[in-house]
Amino acid sequence: MSTSTPEAVKKLVDNMQTDLRSLSMECKKKFPPVKEAAESGIVKIKTIAARNTGILAALKENSAEVVQPFLMGCGTKEPKITQLCLAAIQRLMTHEVVSEAAAGNIINMLWQLMENGLEELKLLQTVLVLLTTNTVAHDEALSKAIVVCFRLHFTKDNITNNTAAATVRQVVTVVFERMVAEDERHKGIIEQPPAVQGNSNRRSSSTLRPCAKDAYMLFQDLCQLVNADAPYWLAGMTEMTRTFGLELLESVLNDFPQVFLQHQEFSFLLKERVCPLVIKLFSPNIKFRQGSNATSSPAPVEKPYFPICMRLLRVVSVLIKHFYTLLVTECEIFLSLLVKFLDGDKPQWLRAVAVESIHRLCVQPNLLRSFCQSYDMKQHSTKVFRDIVNALGSFIQSLFIVPNVGNPAIVNTPAGAAGAGGPATAQSGPGAAGVSGGVTPQPAFEYRGTWIPIMTVTVQGNAKATYLEMLDKVEPPSIPEGYAMSVAFSCLLDLVRGITSMLEKELGQSAPQTSPDPAMVQKQSSEQSDKEPGTRAVWVEMVNACWCGLLAALSLLLDASTDETATENILKAELNMASLCGRLSLVTPRDAFITAICKASLPPHYALTLLSSSASTLTNKSFSIQGQNVQIISPSSESHQQVVAVGQPLTVQPQGTVVLTAKNIQCMRTLLNLAHCHGTVLGTSWQLVLATLQHLVWILGLKPGSGGALKPGRAVEGPSTVLTTAVMTDLPVIANILSRLFESSQHLDDVSLHHLINALCSLSMEAMDMAYGNNKEPSLFAVAKLLETGLVNMDRIEILWRPLTGHLLEVCQHPNSRMREWGAEAVTALIKSGLVYKHEPALSQNQRLQLLLLNPLKELSNIVHADIRQKQLECVLQILQSQGDSLGPGWPLVLGVIGAIRNDQGESLIRTAFQCLQLVVTDFLPTMPCTCLQIVVDVAGSFGLQNQELNISLTSIGLLWNISDHFFQRGETIENELDKEEAILEKQAKEKGVPLNRPFHPAPPFDCLWLCLYATLGELCVDPRPAVRKSAGQTLFSTITAHGTLLQQATWHTVVWKVLFHLLDRVRKSSTTADKEKIESGGGNILIHHSRDTAEKQWAETWVLTLAGVARIFNTRRYLLQSLGDFFKAWEVLLGHIQSAALSKNNEVSLAALKSFQEILQIVTPVKDSEKPDALSAVNMPILIDPVTASGPGRPLERTDSLGERLSRYNGAEQIPPPAEIEDSALWWSAWNAWYRIGTDSTKPPTSSAKLAFIPSQPFLTALIQIFPALYQHIKTGFSMDDLKKLGVILHGAVSVPISSDASPFILPSYTEAVLTSLQEAVLTSLDVLQKAICVGPESMQVMYPAIFDQLLLFVEFSCKPPQYGKLETKHVANAKYNQIQLFAPAEWVALNYVPFAEKSLEVVSDLYQKTACHKAVVSEKVLKKIIKTLRMPLSLKYACPSESTWKLAVSSLLKVLSIGLPVARQHASSGKFDTMWPELANAFEDFLFTKSTPPDNLSIQEFQKNEGIDVEVVQLISTEILPFANFIPKEFVGQIMAMLNKGSIHSQSSSFTEAEIDIRMREEFSKVCFETLLQFSFSNKITTPQEGYISRMALSVLLKRSQDVLHRYVEDERLSGRCPLPRQQVTEIIFVLKAISTLMDSLKKTQPENVDANTWAQVIALYPTLVECITCSSSEVSSALKEALGPFKDFMQPPVTKVQNGES
Repeated sequence: MSTSTPEAVKKLVDNMQTDLRSLSMECKKKFPPVKEAAESGIVKIKTIAARNTGILAALKENSAEVVQPFLMGCGTKEPKITQLCLAAIQRLMTHEVVSEAAAGNIINMLWQLMENGLEELKLLQTVLVLLTTNTVAHDEALSKAIVVCFRLHFTKDNITNNTAAATVRQVVTVVFERMVAEDERHKGIIEQPPAVQGNSNRRSSSTLRPCAKDAYMLFQDLCQLVNADAPYWLAGMTEMTRTFGLELLESVLNDFPQVFLQHQEFSFLLKERVCPLVIKLFSPNIKFRQGSNATSSPAPVEKPYFPICMRLLRVVSVLIKHFYTLLVTECEIFLSLLVKFLDGDKPQWLRAVAVESIHRLCVQPNLLRSFCQSYDMKQHSTKVFRDIVNALGSFIQSLFIVPNVGNPAIVNTPAGAAGAGGPATAQSGPGAAGVSGGVTPQPAFEYRGTWIPIMTVTVQGNAKATYLEMLDKVEPPSIPEGYAMSVAFSCLLDLVRGITSMLEKELGQSAPQTSPDPAMVQKQSSEQSDKEPGTRAVWVEMVNACWCGLLAALSLLLDASTDETATENILKAELNMASLCGRLSLVTPRDAFITAICKASLPPHYALTLLSSSASTLTNKSFSIQGQNVQIISPSSESHQQVVAVGQPLTVQPQGTVVLTAKNIQCMRTLLNLAHCHGTVLGTSWQLVLATLQHLVWILGLKPGSGGALKPGRAVEGPSTVLTTAVMTDLPVIANILSRLFESSQHLDDVSLHHLINALCSLSMEAMDMAYGNNKEPSLFAVAKLLETGLVNMDRIEILWRPLTGHLLEVCQHPNSRMREWGAEAVTALIKSGLVYKHEPALSQNQRLQLLLLNPLKELSNIVHADIRQKQLECVLQILQSQGDSLGPGWPLVLGVIGAIRNDQGESLIRTAFQCLQLVVTDFLPTMPCTCLQIVVDVAGSFGLQNQELNISLTSIGLLWNISDHFFQRGETIENELDKEEAILEKQAKEKGVPLNRPFHPAPPFDCLWLCLYATLGELCVDPRPAVRKSAGQTLFSTITAHGTLLQQATWHTVVWKVLFHLLDRVRKSSTTADKEKIESGGGNILIHHSRDTAEKQWAETWVLTLAGVARIFNTRRYLLQSLGDFFKAWEVLLGHIQSAALSKNNEVSLAALKSFQEILQIVTPVKDSEKPDALSAVNMPILIDPVTASGPGRPLERTDSLGERLSRYNGAEQIPPPAEIEDSALWWSAWNAWYRIGTDSTKPPTSSAKLAFIPSQPFLTALIQIFPALYQHIKTGFSMDDLKKLGVILHGAVSVPISSDASPFILPSYTEAVLTSLQEAVLTSLDVLQKAICVGPESMQVMYPAIFDQLLLFVEFSCKPPQYGKLETKHVANAKYNQIQLFAPAEWVALNYVPFAEKSLEVVSDLYQKTACHKAVVSEKVLKKIIKTLRMPLSLKYACPSESTWKLAVSSLLKVLSIGLPVARQHASSGKFDTMWPELANAFEDFLFTKSTPPDNLSIQEFQKNEGIDVEVVQLISTEILPFANFIPKEFVGQIMAMLNKGSIHSQSSSFTEAEIDIRMREEFSKVCFETLLQFSFSNKITTPQEGYISRMALSVLLKRSQDVLHRYVEDERLSGRCPLPRQQVTEIIFVLKAISTLMDSLKKTQPENVDANTWAQVIALYPTLVECITCSSSEVSSALKEALGPFKDFMQPPVTKVQNGES
């Protein structure tokens, strides 16, 4: 709370009054004067308070009076009163109401109290309050107050002493603060420069202002006191200590340096008083040598006294720090002294405080810089800066070399130090050195058995001393072990940190991490050095002065360090120094620091030539860590380092393992850091850095991954690489930094980059040399890093491309596969990223760069190793995927790489190459220059021809199709471009005077492109592999068909003769010479179908495809080809090919040849590709339009193309053939001749009965015959009888050919189905076409009818007598069911079931005969007789026919034919043309009605009755068509007929009951009809010849006689048998007889009585008694028959007429 507010003032006044009242109370009895004074004081105060508004000012004026009572109170020496008074006085002071006079009085009173030793603490408090609240005390009063404090400091009471000391310090500070405040106030006033004073005048303070004068006097006296002289100003001092004086001096110098710097008077004091004093006081320390006995020296040497010495050093530190500029010479002395104090012979404590002092200097880089400028750079001066650094270095060395006597290191080893022997355990931090059981050992340095702990002495950059602060110690303290070392260590670190950061700043680069454009940095630094020409020299001098000492000390410490943090700091220092030297272009020191880091990174004594190691040899002890044999290097510092990795050294000869410690890894990280952040300044030391990194990477087992980045690899060399978990966590980090290091190469300038690349190339060369001749894993570090460097420097790739790729291509040829692989990886990765990179200008504008980038890719093709080729192709694939659109002029190069395939390359390579090609064809044909298209075709062809991978060959053919499609779709564009290119080439060729060299020249270039494509496919069509041939063939024909329209007409000539026929010749040749050996299986587990299991069969398929393809082209392009001029020749050649194929001994080929024949005759609509049947094997029926149904005669073929419309109709009469057709007749006849040759050769039966005879298949024959109807349409005008005969031979031959037994189930219908085979249908169709043609043709053609009938009847005979095919054994199907064929057929060949065919032929015959019976030729050629003769065979066989249907059909046909033929025969009876027919007919009837064959056992009653009905029909025909016209018919014939009827009605007399007879007997209906017919003609009055009547009468009597016998025998047997029934046969017989009798009775009833012979009547009547006898029979059947027989007799029962009448008759 402020002291001037009204409340505060009021309170003060109140308090004053209270204090005075208290005082008067206390002094009432003993000290009345005081009491009075107090009371008058109260009045005084009241008065002041009442009268004045400014109470405080008034109080101050009157303060002397106000204070008086209290001063008197103090004078009483009464403690209670004194305390009260002092408190009151302090209150007044606090409110600043004490005047100068009052202050003087108070001080005097305090002096008295002090002398009396009263209230000392209260006294000190009062002084302090007085001096700090205001500045009223001056000069003498001030000095008196100060002396009071000093005096109190030296009392006997400890508390008082300390309080007084503090008060003195505060008072001294106050005095100087007053001066500073005074200076502030007078700042603006310009002062008169003081007169120059003589140095002799000690009290030269006259020029100073009051406060300053006080300060001056005080400081001067302090110097006097320390120097043990009497003070000038501080009168009344009784004693003083030097330590206290030094402390006060130091605090003033430290706290108020500006006072000394601004005021000359003070500066003078410093120079003249302080410095000499310090130097004088230092003398005992300088002279003293530890260990030299006092007795030995002539004069006794004063021993250094710790408190003084320490305080002196503090003063020196302050002097150097603040007043260096004033005291240059003196500082040189001080610094030299400091350096001397570090000597080994000085006491430990002295060295410790000296180091602390030096540390204080080391944290001030600017000061150090000034030292350098002031001393080191002056000619005759001491090299102070260098000395300091070197002193620190030797100090550190001395600590290791001279072990402390009391502390041998071995005893002091902490628990963790021996821990490397225990298993390493990971600490939480990455790479933290965890040792035995997780106890972190105390950080320490250890070197050759000396173990020095490290203490945390200071925060970096801040010198916080320990011993310089021990102001209370009188005896030198015992310095803990390691303290001095720790401070010295901090000194070094701070020194380096200070210098480097200062110089970095000045070099114009704020942070070392971010490296901007190096050129800029250089520019800045050069500019700066221009500005201050001296600065660069200073920097260089500083570095030169300190680097040796620093390096020596740091290397030693690095070797000795066992603590990660310490190591980190050392490394950082070395790194910064290396960088700084590099920045200043100081090559030697730079390389020295880098070498130090490199050495530290590698295992001890690692043989790396670059870093020739000079360490002494060590003895090795072997411990076992987790079963691994690990070498721990013993007495060196390594024994306390945690081993984190064991690996192989990178040497030519395999050696033992080497050990990496955590520290090595740490150093490695520093090295990486150095290269990463300071790559620009490394220059030639890249070699050092990279070599070291390579070895480390090798030992750690890092292997390069994609893009060259290193990844922790699995140890290739087996178990020798051991990594602890600690290092495992570090590895990815290290790998990452390694990558970043090379990424940062993009910030290097061109020169540095070349340094880097050269270093990497030479490393790589070494690695290559090492990898020769052994298959050890090579070091891939350099290759991987070359790749990384290339990748990040794409923007300036041209400057490093040639050295880079040149070297990598060498690597690619290395015999070691890993090395090669990486070389290739690097080359390809660089090419890929080079092409992807956005160059300026873009690659599309910069063709030179593009070709430069692609060139190494091409170079790789020259290397034979497969793995390189694989990489090369993968690269091509990726380039295509990413850059394909923009390759432009690079295409030939890329295609060349893809096409560089050889059969020895193995399928995986070919597969990869092929993927590239596929990509090209699918995606890039439109974008590549058209001139490259031919290369694409060639490359695709070469893939087709390679024999490593079938699928690729096949797919490449597909690609050729895609390519052709591309040509077709972009034909115009391609043509224009090629024409342009051609013009340029021709011009060049003309200039050079050489002919244009191009395949298929002179055809236009676009056509040549097509021809190249066709030629390539043609080559593939004769490939040894069937699948390839098939695919190529299909593709070739498809492209010619689909895209042939683009070719110019002249080019077609080349296509036909050079491509198509050339191909056909080659295929035919290969097919005929192909191997007939069975191929076991198509490689591996692929099963081959039996139709493809020999090379011959596989070639057959090719032949089929080729022939079909050529034929299709001839068909679809007929009009184009006909205009070529030599079409007829080509046609003949083609027919020749078809013929040789058709006659080849392979069913498939022959059948296909006919297909092609049909196609060129345009019988078949060309089938669309999609519907094409794959293989026309013998099993599948050919896909043919059935000529009968689909386009029967009289209807035009349904064609889909324009050519079809031009075709003439089948029916020549309907329209006149177009002119083209007439011109074509030569072609058609040539076709007919070919057909005839094929037909005769193929259907000719084999001569020998050898098993191996080739027999054409059914589909083949079918196809062959099916060709005829269509062919016939074109040649019918000239078709002669001879031709018909030729045709007949072929038809007959074809039908006779048997089927191979294994095909029969497919072709033969099951026996029960009456179906024609296709072949048989075709044969009938051919005849049908002919007969129809004859029918509508001119008269002259009708002579051919009989020939057709002959042919057909020949076929009809097959029903009973199948044709024989040469001497070949065939099994007939006659009585076997179709399944038995399969099971039991012993023969290889099965004759067809000819029955349906024969029957169909028979139907055709009967139909044809119905139409043509009256034709002249038919009559004259006795066709009817031939028909009957032919039919006689099945009729006579009847039940013995192979098929039941045959004889039934024969009968019905006979009836049909006779119904037409008999009238004709009667008509021509006189001509004799039918004479021969009648006997045939009679025989036919005879053979049929009384057949020798027996009906089958299983014939049912119904069936039998049906068959009997047929017999009855025949008899009816005789009764209606023949007997009524007997007069037109030869007599013998009629006689034969009557005899037959008789035979039918009468049963044989034989009494033996054979089954045959019974069967015949069972034909009751038949017998009845015969009998009736016989009777009808017997009793008819039309009998012209007696002979006939006789026959019938005779027959009748025989019949009646026989009836009589039968009846008699029956009656007898019945009687004898008794109860037993008679046999069935006998009963049947009797029934028949009874039925015959009733029939006869009916006939007699109907007949004119005059026609009946009397004898007959007699016989009939004679039967009656016998019939009556039968009535007793037991059989009901017999009884009913008997009833019917007896019934008619009633008609004879008439009353008898007179005998006369009888007699007359």
